[in-house]
Amino acid sequence: MKQVASVISRNEEVIPGIFQTWLKAPELAKGARPGQFVMVRCGKDTVLRRPLSVHRLDGDKLALLFQVKGKGTKWLSHCQKGDKLDVFGLMGNGFKIAPRVKNLLLVAGGIGIAPLYYLAESALSAGKRVTLLLGAATAKQMYPVSLLPSGLEPVLATEDGSAGHKGMVTDLLPEYATSADQIFACGPLPMLRYMAIGQKKLGIKDKPSQISLEMRMGCGVGVCYGCTIRTKNGLKQVCKDGPVFSLDEVIWDDFIRC
Repeated sequence: MKQVASVISRNEEVIPGIFQTWLKAPELAKGARPGQFVMVRCGKDTVLRRPLSVHRLDGDKLALLFQVKGKGTKWLSHCQKGDKLDVFGLMGNGFKIAPRVKNLLLVAGGIGIAPLYYLAESALSAGKRVTLLLGAATAKQMYPVSLLPSGLEPVLATEDGSAGHKGMVTDLLPEYATSADQIFACGPLPMLRYMAIGQKKLGIKDKPSQISLEMRMGCGVGVCYGCTIRTKNGLKQVCKDGPVFSLDEVIWDDFIRC
């Protein structure tokens, strides 16, 4: 892990309230793996860093995708080209594609596309077939299809029916899971919990599935225990042991209110 002063090369709003920030960070880009994240200091008035997934890579540049939710991310959204960010990383354990897997199915709910984009790029470059189920509340809140990696097969779902299937992105699983060798998902906790408890109905019970958990983090290195969850293998910290876990590993009773 390294603490670096990364220079912003571009900061743009790709969806209302969701920004993509490109950083010139050769020290981080060189060793980044899909599913990992960095901790970003967002201004002088915030005590805790913000955990942000590695979204995209382009040479020595690294992109972060985030939604404006509070003071820290609002500050970050106003940063300009040439500004420097205090970034600490790389953190966590990422996605693992099984050696003989040929067909990947990615399930992204809302901002869940953040860590899955880089996974899709990596899989496509390795000659894998990648299908992405991309969900959002409305078409205006959908990650732009024009920005997705070339060669990816996107399938859209919106809750109001303004783009693609009308309903939840998980509605598409029974149809597309059949041809998948491995499934990867990221999105709101209710979505991931629904996938876990409804595996048989969704047709993914016998499919190896990995998920990236979106959790609040204090330190990012496993010291504060603020992101501790229960798993079938004991207590785990999302920042240090995750954020990627097997879908079957997490004890979802703890998220009963999701």
